[in-house]
Amino acid sequence: MKNTLSPSRFLRRTLIGVAAVAALGGAAAAQAAVQIQETGSSLLYPLFNLWVPDFAHTHPGVQISTASTGSGTGLSQSIAGLVQVGASDAYMSGAMMKQHPDMLNIPLAISSQMVNYNLPGLNGRHLKLSGPVLAGIYSGKITNWDDPQIRALNPGVALPNHVIIPVHRTDGSGDTFIFTQYLSFSTPWWNNKYAYGTSISWAPVQGGIGAEGNPGMVDAVKGNPYSVAYIGVSYKAQTEGAHLGEALLKNRAGNFVLPEVKTVKAAAAAMVPKTPADQRISLIYAPGKESYPIINYEYAVVKADQPNGQVAGELKTLLSWAVASTGGNAEKYMRQVNFVPLPANAAHQSLAQIAKIHG
Repeated sequence: MKNTLSPSRFLRRTLIGVAAVAALGGAAAAQAAVQIQETGSSLLYPLFNLWVPDFAHTHPGVQISTASTGSGTGLSQSIAGLVQVGASDAYMSGAMMKQHPDMLNIPLAISSQMVNYNLPGLNGRHLKLSGPVLAGIYSGKITNWDDPQIRALNPGVALPNHVIIPVHRTDGSGDTFIFTQYLSFSTPWWNNKYAYGTSISWAPVQGGIGAEGNPGMVDAVKGNPYSVAYIGVSYKAQTEGAHLGEALLKNRAGNFVLPEVKTVKAAAAAMVPKTPADQRISLIYAPGKESYPIINYEYAVVKADQPNGQVAGELKTLLSWAVASTGGNAEKYMRQVNFVPLPANAAHQSLAQIAKIHG
C-alpha cells in the first residue's frame, strides 16, 4: 500500500527539516567566524578593550578575545602560536629575533609611564625624582624619604623621616622593561649591576613589595603609605582616584617634566625618526628640554606566518584599522588611555610590517 503523509504531518516534517538546515547553517556560520586572541600588556589592555567593541561592530565575522597577562606572557604566547596578538610594551631582543625570525614587532600607539607615590600630606604636590634617585631606592641604597639626595631635588619640602616602600612588578612586564631602561640609561652603575628586562633580579630591599599587573601596582601603592611605584599611564584615572602623588621626572636635558601630551610628543619627535624598518627601538631617555623620559611604542607582536589565509587577512585588517588615524589611533581612543597617536612615519612603517602577515 502506498505510504502517504497527511498535509499536517507533511508540513510538520518540512518545518523540522527547515529548522535543522537553519541550525546547521548557523553552526557553520559560527564555526566560520575568525577567532583572534590577544594577550599581554596590562598597559595596552584598556586600549584593546576600547577598540574591540567598535571593530567587531563593523566586522561581525571576527571574534576577538583580550587578556591582561603581562608583556612577558604576551611575547611568549605569541611566539608559541597560542595567540594571534602578543601585546607588549617591550620589543623582542636581538637574541629572541635570531631564534624566531618570523616574528613582527608592530607599534600600535605611543604610551608613557608614571612614577607614583603615597606620601601622607604630600600626594597633592609633584615631587621631583631622577633616574639615579629611583635606582638608589630600588637597589636599597636610598632607604628614607628624607634622604639627602631626595631633599636636594626638593628644597623646601618637608619630607618625612620614614622608610621608603618600593613596589615592583612580579610578572613578566613591559612596564618593568621601560622603567629599568630609564634607570639603566640614566644611571650607569644600575645598568652594570641590574640592567633591564621584562623581569630582572630585584635587590632584596627591606619592606619592598611585589605586585602583578598595573591594577596590582595601583592597589599596592594605595594600600601602603610611603610607597613608590611605576605605573602605566593608561591607569591615570585609577591613580588619581586613589589620590596618589605623581612625580616630575628628570629628563636627559636635566629638566623635570610630567607625562603630558606635549612632553610625550616632544620625546617622540626626537626618537621616532630613528625607528628602523623592524621598529624595534627604545624611545626611553630622549633628548630635548621638554621630552618626557619614559615613553614607548606599544607593540603587537605577531607571527608573519599565520595558520591560514582567513586568519591572516582578518588580522591584517584589525591591525591596519588599529594604526589608522581614522580608526584605532583616533583621538577619541587615545584620549581615554592618555596615549599619543603614532606619527605618520611610524604608522607607515607599521603598515609595511602588517603587509608581511600571510597565511
